Amino acid sequence: MKFVAISDTHSRHHNIKLPKGDAIIHAGDITYRGREAEVIDFISWFSKLNYTFKIFIAGNHDFFFETKNAAMLQKHIPPDVIYLNDSGTNIKGIKIWGSPITPWFYNWAFNKPRGQSIKKHWDMIPADTDILITHGPPHGILDVTIENRHTGCKDLLKKVEAIKPKAHVFGHIHESYGIYKKGDTLFANACLLTESYELAHKPIVFEV
Repeated sequence: MKFVAISDTHSRHHNIKLPKGDAIIHAGDITYRGREAEVIDFISWFSKLNYTFKIFIAGNHDFFFETKNAAMLQKHIPPDVIYLNDSGTNIKGIKIWGSPITPWFYNWAFNKPRGQSIKKHWDMIPADTDILITHGPPHGILDVTIENRHTGCKDLLKKVEAIKPKAHVFGHIHESYGIYKKGDTLFANACLLTESYELAHKPIVFEV
């Protein structure tokens, strides 16, 4: 199955040129300010895309998803769109898990302190996950900021190394866009915007 991965579009989604595929994955930061109007606009666009399966998670900018309860969110998400929040789905035997959680940074949405507070979210990831979607990267993999600092989560890295998914899709660190293969796992930082919020990167395509 061919997957198209994007992340960190920050309400610039209407300007994206998307390749063909069976499924599209958005790894969070669909909005710029996390407002309801931005969410409605994104989901309207996302639901109309020509992919059989459409999957997304929230990111640290997407406050709307953190502040609304499940019933409220369900009103905005049509049946043909899959929203994951520390939860999973199974598509034709491919097991996918998604989480919006990122290490604490200036009190953004879905921030958790490093250590036990964030580790409990990674402990929820099933061992048989084929595709893992998180908003933030694991430590040391496509996680370097413009200040040349590694900002990924060490506990997430330990979990990924333990379960060895076929693919791990994330974003968050705009300046580390790209792909990296380690063992049997393909890592994809699918940020489409640069650190200055310019739309410059292409969607990442991979097969599982």
